[in-house]
Amino acid sequence: MTTDAPGRVYVLGTRPSRLARWQTDWVCGQLQARWPALRLEVRLFTTAGDRNPSQPLPEIGTRGLFTADLERALLAGEIDLAVHSLKDLPVDDPPETALGAICARADARDVLVFAKPEQQLADLPPGARVGTCSLRRTAQLLALRPDLDIQPVRGNVDTRLAKVQRGDYDAIVLAAAGLVRLGLGDHIGQYLSLDEMLPAPGQAALAVQCRAGDAQALARLAPLDDPAARAATSAERAFLHGLGGGCAAPIAAYAHAVTAGPPSELELTGLVTSADGRQRVRVTGSGTGLGAGAVALGATLARQALAQGASVLL
Repeated sequence: MTTDAPGRVYVLGTRPSRLARWQTDWVCGQLQARWPALRLEVRLFTTAGDRNPSQPLPEIGTRGLFTADLERALLAGEIDLAVHSLKDLPVDDPPETALGAICARADARDVLVFAKPEQQLADLPPGARVGTCSLRRTAQLLALRPDLDIQPVRGNVDTRLAKVQRGDYDAIVLAAAGLVRLGLGDHIGQYLSLDEMLPAPGQAALAVQCRAGDAQALARLAPLDDPAARAATSAERAFLHGLGGGCAAPIAAYAHAVTAGPPSELELTGLVTSADGRQRVRVTGSGTGLGAGAVALGATLARQALAQGASVLL
């Protein structure tokens, strides 16, 4: 049985965007569903990525653009839990922190939202303006349609939707999970298959970070952890780590359990591309998802990708 210190209030840190608030409210709901008397407080933090809303993310070039401020608050004792989109969290976690929960994963695919809702990717004319700040998405889009004009787009989900709806772009690329979580799934014009666009490592998974020595917080978070999501994203993040890439690099990875039930076997696909999408190294392999097996699988595929020339593309 978990017993908190008398009067303890768990302070959760999050970014101010509507999606970040949704994610944090969801975590709060999961915690209080299990412990109705648990005392929770949410504190908002504006991160480096939020403070530069118009500058393309690759140009900012700072580690942990959306997570470092939350990690600092966690280590300083200002908050007890930090809620992150796992894809934003650097793979070299500070040793003083722990991922207490990687929650059940939503749809990891990317989607297109069009200015003209009846369109599809194949319908866009040559030179059509497509908005994304992701090098990964840009490269894979150009591999599909090298004639597109890829332009940076920043802002939260609502801001980006407004920009495409008023015709600033012919289409934008977003994560399916974010739109669905916000009840905006009706804006999705086309789902991109995993063959067309492989997602970012950890995409669509929520991570709750705590201090490594906080046994009470770890015990509270344990029921929120999803073994299948942890195994799959651990393999993906190990692939990213093995390549020495950050969340802005043109690296994609997706792992899934081969059979239903516990993730005893995983299949992982990793992709490294040139910025223009013309060169690519794609590797696929399988291995155990139990224990350290997921990390070993990701590391193995990273070595294979490097042996096939991936380092030249990074």
